Amino acid sequence: MHMGKQSGFLKRNWKVIVNLVTVAALLILIFAIRQQIIDTFNNLAKVNIWILALMIPLQVANYHAQTRIYQTLFRLVGNELTYSFVLRAALELNFVNHVFPSGGVSGISYFGVRMRRGDISGGKATLVQLMKLILVIVSFEILLIIGLVFMAIGGRTNSLVVLVAGSVSTVLVIGTFAFVFIMGSKRRIHATFSAITAFLNRVIHIFRPHYPETISIERAERLVQEFHGNYKLIEANYKELKWPFVWSVAANITEIFTVYVVYIAFGKWVNVGSIILAYAVANFAGFVSVLPGGIGIYEALMTGVLAASGIPAALSLPVTVMYRVLNTLIQIPPGYVLYHRTLRRPESP
Repeated sequence: MHMGKQSGFLKRNWKVIVNLVTVAALLILIFAIRQQIIDTFNNLAKVNIWILALMIPLQVANYHAQTRIYQTLFRLVGNELTYSFVLRAALELNFVNHVFPSGGVSGISYFGVRMRRGDISGGKATLVQLMKLILVIVSFEILLIIGLVFMAIGGRTNSLVVLVAGSVSTVLVIGTFAFVFIMGSKRRIHATFSAITAFLNRVIHIFRPHYPETISIERAERLVQEFHGNYKLIEANYKELKWPFVWSVAANITEIFTVYVVYIAFGKWVNVGSIILAYAVANFAGFVSVLPGGIGIYEALMTGVLAASGIPAALSLPVTVMYRVLNTLIQIPPGYVLYHRTLRRPESP
């Protein structure tokens, strides 16, 4: 009886609960970066504000590219979505990934739920999200090679930089091939999903001892079938991945130049290869961080890699902090507003 009442309460008040949790997560994020916000505003007097303002159009271009990636990938699996619908979802997804420290898992879950408003199943949305991630990674591998060339030309390469670049490239390549290998076979997809589902159920069972199968095995089986079918559809039309790939390159370039603009605003023209390498390392570490937005780890690693490539920490640390804070201030507000509008009023695709 008690469990039934609890379940009824959750069903009636889930939007209020989600709103409260989201606001709490946002406040935690602001508290975590409070010192960085103070440092950023203290450093604003040292920079060219007009050059710094270029971050805004660069981020607009970045989200345009991300929207086009999603649109073209969904078109490949048979869904035509409007630009405004996908753009809103992308902004909301970024907000969720920023405030909920889960290494991107919260974002994948939210994206699956969000796409149901466009009559798209969770399995198809998850596949598109993973395909987008792979395309962004593959396109970044190309930029990483270009970055190493720039560093070599500028005389900034050393054994540590080569080791870091090689390690990042190896991880990215192995991850890409592992994804393609698993997705290419229904048996391998089934084995992977079964192992993940069993592991998650064991972990959840620790906290919910009366629920040995929180994640339904039957639903996981249906997800495998759908996942494999949609992947084969993309594989059969692999030539159509050209445009999603082009937009992935554009998304990476605009993000790198957003960082670079902050250096220019400080009056420093640094080697762009160093920025590319540091950005790759920091984002990879931030992805696996348990802290909101990879706070602390991102800044430390980016500063460390930049120092190894010849950019002093006295410059790279305030630049990195300013980039992170201002980028968050640009992205979070629209994502927050759209996220809560979606909770209040379902949107048609």
